[in-house]
Amino acid sequence: MDLSQVIIGQVVTEKSERLKVQPRKVHTILVAPKATKVDVKNALKKYYDVDAESVRMIRVRPKTRTIGRGRSMEKRHRSKKAMVTLAAKSKNLDIATFQVK
Repeated sequence: MDLSQVIIGQVVTEKSERLKVQPRKVHTILVAPKATKVDVKNALKKYYDVDAESVRMIRVRPKTRTIGRGRSMEKRHRSKKAMVTLAAKSKNLDIATFQVK
């Protein structure tokens, strides 16, 4: 997979912001559906210059709601998240600073 298309964006929730605090340094990011742990780790190193200690992947299932006679509506779309624990000596991850090398 092309490493420039692995990381889609950042998850901004109360829980993800709480996990970024110094002792843990866990960042939650949205990734491409076909991305692997190795792809995420390599993309972070290449484009954001941070060292990832561990990467955990989470698949978010779509949430559907039935509307009327057998029709359904998707309330939450299918996606994939990665929870990245940064190394102790690594700098903080800033998704806005994408560096092409």
